[in-house]
Amino acid sequence: MPQIARFYGMVITIRWREHNPPHFHVRYAEDEASYTILPIARLQGGLPPRAASMVVEWAAFHQQELLDNWQRARRREPLKEIDPLT
Repeated sequence: MPQIARFYGMVITIRWREHNPPHFHVRYAEDEASYTILPIARLQGGLPPRAASMVVEWAAFHQQELLDNWQRARRREPLKEIDPLT
């Protein structure tokens, strides 16, 4: 599962040839969640409230880059790293 970003202990990934809707996965300690890209919303799982709000903030800022990486993953092309939340 290609990693596209890492910040504050969270690892953001997009899987190759994943099912719709376009989404990404987040691992934070023992918690996991997935979020849709358009609109940004929790799809599955859960994160602590503070971590979840940081993921949503980051995703909103990088929404187009996430969509571009989603398309790359569907075509099995290399994904581009996205800047972390700072």
